[in-house]
Formats: sequence, C-alpha cells, structure tokens
Amino acid sequence: MALAVLNALDSARTQWYHVTAIVIAGMGFFTDAYDLFCISTVSKLLGRLYYFNPDSKVPGKLPKHVNNIVIGVALVGTLSGQLVFGWLGDKLGRKKVYGVTLIMMVICAICSGLSFGSSAPAVMTTLCFFRFWLGFGIGGDYPLSATIMSEYANKMTRGAFIAAVFAMQGVGIIFAGLVSMVLSRIFLSYYPAPAFQDSPTDYSHVLSTQPQADYLWRIVLMIGALPAIVTYYWRMKMPETGRYTALIEGNAKQAAADMGKVLDIEIQAEQDKLAQFKAANEYPLLSMEFYRRHGRHLIGTTTTWFLLDIAFYSQNLTQKDIFPVMGLTQKDVEVNALQEMFETSRAMFVIAFFGTFPGYWFTVFFIEKLGRFKIQLMGFFMMSFFMLIIGIKYDYLTTNKYMFATLYGLTFFFANFGPNSTTFVLPAELFPTRVRSTCHALSAAAGKAGAMVGAFGVQNYTTGKGTKDIQKAMFFLAFTNMLGFCFTFLVTETKGRSLEEISGEDGGGETTGTQMTGTNSSSVTR
Repeated sequence: MALAVLNALDSARTQWYHVTAIVIAGMGFFTDAYDLFCISTVSKLLGRLYYFNPDSKVPGKLPKHVNNIVIGVALVGTLSGQLVFGWLGDKLGRKKVYGVTLIMMVICAICSGLSFGSSAPAVMTTLCFFRFWLGFGIGGDYPLSATIMSEYANKMTRGAFIAAVFAMQGVGIIFAGLVSMVLSRIFLSYYPAPAFQDSPTDYSHVLSTQPQADYLWRIVLMIGALPAIVTYYWRMKMPETGRYTALIEGNAKQAAADMGKVLDIEIQAEQDKLAQFKAANEYPLLSMEFYRRHGRHLIGTTTTWFLLDIAFYSQNLTQKDIFPVMGLTQKDVEVNALQEMFETSRAMFVIAFFGTFPGYWFTVFFIEKLGRFKIQLMGFFMMSFFMLIIGIKYDYLTTNKYMFATLYGLTFFFANFGPNSTTFVLPAELFPTRVRSTCHALSAAAGKAGAMVGAFGVQNYTTGKGTKDIQKAMFFLAFTNMLGFCFTFLVTETKGRSLEEISGEDGGGETTGTQMTGTNSSSVTR
C-alpha cells in the first residue's frame, strides 16, 4: 500500500538537494554544539573575574553550585525545548516551527554575551536566564532536524545523511575550542599579565586577571549567533516534508508537487490510496496499540540516550578539570586569566580534533555498512573499556600524560563512532510519521536528563577533587556505558528499509518484537 510519493523519496538517487538539506540542518547542530560547549572554555575565566577572594592563595573559582548552574542551565532549557518543539513538530508541521528555534538561538546567544549587572550574582543570574532560553531553542533543533532529514532521505543512505547532520556537532565543538583559543591568544598578545604566583601577594588577583577579559567571554558567547543567522533564510525556503504533508495533513497532491520539484521528477498524487493508508495508522501515542508496536523501541531509545549522555556530557563538561592532570594545561596559579583560557581552549581543541571529530565521520561512512545496532554496541563497550582502564590505572596515567591523553581521546572517538551518533539516528527512523518528532523529542530529552546527571552529579567528583574522586567518576561512567550496551538490545536494526516498513505504517503491522538486528533488510523474528 505504499504511496508513489513515498516510493519516490525512498528510491531517489542522492542529489544536490540532499546535500543542501544536510548543510541547512547541520548548521543548526554546529550552532547547538558551539553554544553548549563554549561555556566550558570560559567558566574558569568567570571565576577569576567575579569570584576572587583577596585573602585566598589561589585564583578565584566559580562556587560549585554556581559552576553547576552556569554549565547545566542550558541543558535544562534544551530538555524543555526538545519536548515542546518535538510535540509542535508533529502538531503544526516540521517547517512551521523550524525557523523559531533559530530565532531563539540568535537572540539568546547575543543576550548571553550582554549579561548585565554590577555584581557577580546579577551577572550570573542574567547569564543563566538567557542560556536557559538558548538551550530551549537548541532543544527544538534535535527532533526537527533529525525528523526532517529522515523524511527527505532515501532508504539506502538515510542513516548516513542523518549522521552527517549530527556530525556537525563535532565541528561545532572544534570551533568552540578554536574560537576561544584564537581570541584568547589575541587578547593575551595585547594585554599581557604576570602569572598568579608571580604577582605581589596583596595584588595577585588583580594583576593576574586582565580586566579586558570581561569582554572576551562575552564575545565568545555572542559569536554563537552567527551560524544561525546565516542559516535562517535557507531554512525558510525548505518545503514541508512530503511524508508530513501526505500522511498527516492528508494532502497527497501537495506532497507530490513539493517533492516532485525537490527531486525533479513527476509524482502521482494517489489521494484515494492515502485514505486507506491513514485509516490503518490512526492510533495515538498514548495507546495500547502504540505500546504494542513501538513500546519496546521507545524504552530502548530513551534509556540508551540517557545512559550515553551521562558519560558524554560528563566527559565534555568536566574535561577542563582533567586537562591539568593530563599535563595539557598548567596549574591555575602558574598562569594569568587569559593564559588559562588559552590553554584550556587549546586542550579542548586538540582532544576534539583528534578524538571527537573523527568518530562522527567514521559513523557517517560506516553506518550503512555495519548498521546502527552494531556501531552502538561497539561504542558502548569500548567507552566502558577505556574508562575502566583510566579508573584502574589513574595514578600511573597521571605520570604518563601522553598515554592518558590517548585513552581519554579514544573514549571520545568511540562515543561518536558509537552511541552518540546512533542514539540520534534511531529515534528518527523507528517511529510512525504522526509521532516521529515527539518520540525523537522524548528520546533526546531523556538524553539531556542524563546530561544533567553529568553536569550536576558527576562534575562534583572532578571539580577540584583528588585522585580517588576522579577514579570513582570513571568507574561510574564505565558502569553506565555497560548498562547502555545491555539496553541497546531493545532497539532494532533499521538499515536499508523504508520508514513505513520500519514503523509498520505500510500495513505490514511491524511490532517491537520483529526485525532482528541483522545486516540485511530481511525480516527475522527476534
């Protein structure tokens, strides 16, 4: 009972429009990653600027609760935005709400840099307020970009296309480190200052912290608005996805016309067949029919994303605290404020470039060969393995910084050539059109709940703590990754099949108990 417009999308050859869609959706993720991770490059600078104690023998630091809130508040906003925009994407259409997320990101990125106030609490409060709403806009991009790309792509390259959109997150993380590194180096060349320990005792906080640094962190945050501004016009030019227009709005003629222009072919409307198609798929999200068909899949996508993000965000948000142990940065008393930011950003850039970035693109190149299931299992297992080694051999690794950096980088590599990519891809493929955006949003929101566990929980074991506490954090993360490995068995392989075949919308009536995680598209009972 497949519609002509759906067959055309599934069998279309890869063409320029697919590349354009990847870039348009991917730039949103570039912006998302930059905005979420650049805060790690400036958080120590904020501590020196706003929370120094003249009587202290060490530079100023954000208090633990302030540090957790500044870093974690965007994650709270992201979780909220995912749920709201994911639901709106199914109710109003993908395109109608797609531009709103970018507008929010632009306004709030700029306002984050303009955080005002004459005291530390005032500046931190306004910063957190705008970063919450920045996260809210970022959250909307997750389900919408994934859903739009999955509904545009053909079935043979769909996984690679969705993964390529998500891979722009890796580019965003690199640029968060690169922009912070370059700007801090420029500021440092114009405004040199003595290291904290080399300054006179009574003036060490003042002399080692350049007042111009207050402009630097604001510029870094505001630059996050630029990619979103550039992308907005092209997002508004994209037509609604053919699957939403046909299956949800019930307008097969419009869907055929829109996708015919996009694919440069003539497509038959088949309005009469559409009525039969819709009648077979009227069940809502909160129904026993949905639970029977997709309940296990939804449990699988939410749990694996939750467990993955505990580890992934713990790694990214706490790496500034681990860099000194690895020997990638000097101790805080040995540098001035801008030098500390430069070294932190440089270390973040190096780890991202050699560890994080390649993993994303390995997934893009191998996802249609190995399949989502195998890559996710492999990634969870290898992350757990390397984190366990770091935990067990932590004392030894602190004296061998190259080995430490290599193992730490490999955890990032297998996170991205693994579950960080596949947990984004699978929810965009497993669920029916009418709830696809919502189910992806629920899965992504579960991930952000895991990220908050990392930001508010695991980070307590890495911020200014000793060896035993960091070892505990690594053991905990190794354990969560093994749980993710186990829960991966709740999802199914989607490689090489149409979205309607996977979800059972084509009348095949697929349930969560069918289609083994194999390497081909033949149906095998689990």
